[in-house]
Order: sequence, then structure tokens, then C-alpha cells
Amino acid sequence: MWLILGLAVFLRFFLLDIKPPHFDEGINGWFVDQMVKNGFYRYDPTNYHGPLHFYVLLLSETLFGRNVWALRLPVVLVSIGCVWLALKFEPLIGRNVSRLAALAMAVSPGFVFYGRYSIHEVWLVLFSMMFILGLLGLWKFGTANYLWCAGMGVAGMILTKETYIIHFACAALAIPVVMVSSALNRLPDAKLARQTWTYIDLAMVTGVGIAVVVFFYSGTFFNWSGVKGLYQAYHAWSETGHAGHGHEKPWYYWLKLIGRYEIPVGAGLLLCLFCQQFKNLSLRYLAIYGVGTLIAYSYVKYKTPWCIINVAWPFLFIFGAAILLVGARYRRVTYAVSAILLCVSLESTIWLNYFRCTTDTEPYVYVQTYNDIFKLTKPLLQLAKRDPRNYQLTGHMIRGSVYPLPWILGDFPRIGYYEGGNLPANVDADFLLVQQDKIPQVEAKLRGSYYTQPLRLRNYQDTSKLYLSAKVFKEFFPGKAPDFLGKGSG
Repeated sequence: MWLILGLAVFLRFFLLDIKPPHFDEGINGWFVDQMVKNGFYRYDPTNYHGPLHFYVLLLSETLFGRNVWALRLPVVLVSIGCVWLALKFEPLIGRNVSRLAALAMAVSPGFVFYGRYSIHEVWLVLFSMMFILGLLGLWKFGTANYLWCAGMGVAGMILTKETYIIHFACAALAIPVVMVSSALNRLPDAKLARQTWTYIDLAMVTGVGIAVVVFFYSGTFFNWSGVKGLYQAYHAWSETGHAGHGHEKPWYYWLKLIGRYEIPVGAGLLLCLFCQQFKNLSLRYLAIYGVGTLIAYSYVKYKTPWCIINVAWPFLFIFGAAILLVGARYRRVTYAVSAILLCVSLESTIWLNYFRCTTDTEPYVYVQTYNDIFKLTKPLLQLAKRDPRNYQLTGHMIRGSVYPLPWILGDFPRIGYYEGGNLPANVDADFLLVQQDKIPQVEAKLRGSYYTQPLRLRNYQDTSKLYLSAKVFKEFFPGKAPDFLGKGSG
């Protein structure tokens, strides 16, 4: 168990800052900056994401500073927590099955890749796993600890992302389906266990769940209108899910991703065809719930690749359960095949996370910031670290959609952001980032001398031109003459 967790920790922490912040990470970091200014998070029902993640990020950045490690640390820990939670299914499905599932999650390309991003999806995996673990534990054991597990899973999902409604619906529909399944092929553990929790336990779980949901959605009681967003969000969310809004994908999108990266998940999905052979209610339920979730997510046109981990996790348990479908005579062969598939998954994880983590031909690398951004951030942050007075350097971002720069450079108060046709009164600055169609207009007004470089922030965006003042940044270009001389530089 500890080796599995140790591997999960290593893969998620190793070279955590190797890739620059993702577009969404920059947005999330910017939201945290606004929380510092306002004192709370103002929930926006059109943002489609709950408030919990932002409050945890605020705590992390307060403790460890405004840096990529602090931004990503909470989700890394949550991703490791998902692997640990997979091991907690052992009383329901057996030690070997739970450990194989946990190992598959520990080395999965998707679970590692998005477990190193500061986005909401991993939280939803954690809380949906808690919810399902609680439901199955109540069915088999009926104890209060499983009631708390299910209740806090529900509260956590509501606090994370509006797509929790999909998981609730699939979990509910899976119950009558598994009952029919049991009627067709009797399950020895199908009988509901005697429930040992009391109505006081139920009242406490319900009360705590409601309290934490209200606490965070109300902006810690500073924005009571945010509570109404719990239901207001669904109009905008359903419209976006139906229309796609630039992220529409075909129904088979998840199957393509599984075939490309998640071989153990694909094996688990295929084994769902034989779920009637499982003599374990929890495994049969996980197979039915997993297929239902996959169908629901396939129906929604709005698809982003990080949602794959919300779809995939139940199939990892079915992958681990392959050893239950074969006789003892072929058990070693099954373990050998499983080991090969896990090695393929690990190889793909290493290749993706440490060699091609910003390569946009990889489907998982989606709206990812290119390493080009380091052309600006590395010298600028190095100057500021050496001498805090350099935080007062002047910068102009003359282009649209420059995230994650507003968060990365949030400690620089003299940076202006100009979109559309806006230009600063004095175009000269210590550094500028200018989009292609604005370059002639800007250069006509520049008077200083600059080192210039092309800089492309992300895919589907034109290449910008970076201007670094020769006076300020000359140490980073030893022996090189400025590339651009303005009218006043002579």
C-alpha cells in the first residue's frame, strides 16, 4: 500500500513546475487575488465552478506565497488522496482489486497529468469517490462512518462543480439497474445490511453538509446572494453543455482519449460487458455507474479533456477485478497481463508529464501555455527577486487574452493590459508584449531601444512580439545589440 502511495507522490511532485501555468490556472489564481482584495470569493453562477477550490488556494498561497508550487500543491495532495481513497474500497471489493485499482490510478497519464494542474476536476473525483464509497458501505455495513463519507462526498461535490448533478443522477439510476442485475444473476451480498446509524447521525451529517455549502457559497457570509447561485447556475450550465461554445466534441471523444492514453481504463470498460459474472455487488454497481457516467458525459457536447478523470475512475476498479473473472489456473497470466498494461500506462505518464507536457499535439495538452512565456517571466522575476524595487518596472500587455500573465505578474503594480484598440498614453515601457496586428502602430511610437523576441502564449493564438528594454535587460543578452531602435534611441 505504501509503495503505491509513494509512487503516486513521486509522479505528482517530481518537477511540478516544469510547465508554465495553464490558462485556467491563471484564471483561478486571479480569482484568488480578487479574494485577497475583496475579503471573500464572490460566486458567479456563470463560472460553472464551486467556491471550495478558491478558498483552499487562498490558504495555500497565504502559507507558501504566490508561486506555481503553492498554486498546484492543494490539487496534488487531493490527487494523492484519490489514490489513498481507492485503497479504502478494500472492505467492499477485496485487497487485491483495490490495490490494483489504486496502482492503476497512481500511474495513469490522465490522473497524474491533471493531478499536477490547479483545476477543479480532481476535487470532483475525490468527492464522487467518497460519495460512492459511502453508498456502497451503507449497503454492505450500514455504519455511521459510511454515512458521513456519503454525506461529505455530496457536500464536497456541490462545493466543487455543477456537473455533480450528473454523478447524482447516474448513482441513483444505477441502483434499480443493479437490482435487476441481481434478479437475473443473484448476488450473495445483495441484501441491505442493518443500518446502525441513528436519526441523530443523519441530522448531524445533513446539518454539517448544509452548513459548509452555505458557508462557502455565501462568501463566508459576506455575499449571501451567492447561495442563490446553487440553482441559478443550471440555466447557463445546461445552455453551455448543449451548445459547446468552442469546446464541442463528438460523442466518442472520451473513447478516443481512453484508447490513446488510458489502456487499463479501456480494459476495465471492456470488462464491464462481463459484469454479470461478478459475485460482488460493489463491483457490479461500479460497472453500471461507470458506464452510465460515460454515456452522460458523452451526451454533453461541451467536452474538455480533464473531465476524463471523472469518467474513468470506476473502470479502474473493474480493471483490478479482472483477477476475479478467471480461474485460479490462469491467475498468474492475468497478473502478468495487468502488469504489462500498467507498465504501458506508466511509460505514457512519464513521456507525457516530463517530456511533452506543453506539446499541443498531445490531446491532453489543451489550452496549455507554451514555454515561450518564460522569455518574459524568467528574466523579469529574476530581477525582482534580486532587487524588490524591480517590482515597479513598467509593462504594457497590448493584446487580448494574456492569461496566465495577470496572475504570474500580479505583484507588479505598474503593468497595464490593453485589449481591442486601446494603447497607453506613453507606449515606451520596460517591457511590452504586442499582438501581431498592433506591432506597426506600436513601433511607430516607440522611442527606446529594445531586445525583441517572438512569443506565443498558447495554441489557437497568433504569435506576439516581446520587447525588453535594452537598458533594463542587457545582462540577459550579453554582447548583443538591441534588435529595435526607436526614434529617440539615437
